[in-house]
Amino acid sequence: MLPPSHDPQRVPLYPLTFEPMFVERVWGGRSLERLFGKALPAGKLIGESWEICDRPGSVSVIANGPLRGTDLHSLMTHRADELLGQGRGNRTHFPLLVKILDAQEILSLQVHPPPQVAKELNGEPKTEMWYIYEAKEGAQLQTGLKRGVTRETFQQALADGKAADCVHTHSVKKGDAMFLPSGRVHAIGAGNVIFEIQQNSDTTYRVFDWNRTGLDGKPRELHIPQSLRSINFEDYEPALIRPEEVGQGAFKFRYLVDDPLFRINTTQVRRGERFYLRTTGAQIIGMLEGRLTILAESQSVELKPGQFALLPASLTRTCFEASTRCEYLQVQF
Repeated sequence: MLPPSHDPQRVPLYPLTFEPMFVERVWGGRSLERLFGKALPAGKLIGESWEICDRPGSVSVIANGPLRGTDLHSLMTHRADELLGQGRGNRTHFPLLVKILDAQEILSLQVHPPPQVAKELNGEPKTEMWYIYEAKEGAQLQTGLKRGVTRETFQQALADGKAADCVHTHSVKKGDAMFLPSGRVHAIGAGNVIFEIQQNSDTTYRVFDWNRTGLDGKPRELHIPQSLRSINFEDYEPALIRPEEVGQGAFKFRYLVDDPLFRINTTQVRRGERFYLRTTGAQIIGMLEGRLTILAESQSVELKPGQFALLPASLTRTCFEASTRCEYLQVQF
């Protein structure tokens, strides 16, 4: 909603931050409090912090500047071209969903449907990227199938309660990343804190859930027919993203994902640097280390680890100041 004192057509857009929305999960924990100082609700296992979101019933609210209290969907309704860029204002919802995940236990083995299957099943496709912010000793990801697994062998493994044996496993460390196109079967192992950039979708089909119960004490629903239709059975043993740093001096980069849905890199900046960014489309900045101040349209916001800012497309020139050595995710879409 829009505060009555603000005309949505008159307030210039500026770097926007949002109030996080916390989601309790049976596999969650309290790491977001420890790592980022987030004010988690007491006594709950928080598995997800939805940082930028425009879902029915779950819409991010602006936390800074003259539009504080305005929700993201209202901007999409009234000013989508300014927010996303000219010609992109025909969308009904913001195209991405940004989360931080705290996996203190393994997540279900699951899959998100590819576009055509999603349409047939009345779901939504979901391509995503994971960036490993913290990985405890022994932390793993399960992504894609082991080489040689077929639909038939996978179905038999499901019947035998051994579906996890068919999925490729990675040991991971801080700074690793994984790209997950729709159709890639996957699970996040225990001990991972992950920044997740994804399509705006909440369609997940559970393949196997380790025979555990949900927060209500009952077994969580599985979606076997939908999963078998969604899994890409030619997706074998995808590699982790571990690119070399490029650049020298004040700036270093790692290029993670270049996909039609989003392009993602990390940027390291030397302490004390002041620099400018010119853009033609919207961007999201997610802090990994240090402190960074962003200034535009007479507004400034300082980001620290675990915080995100949305830079509207209308900001053709934005100033950045690194008060410490810092590193951030840069998401272009």
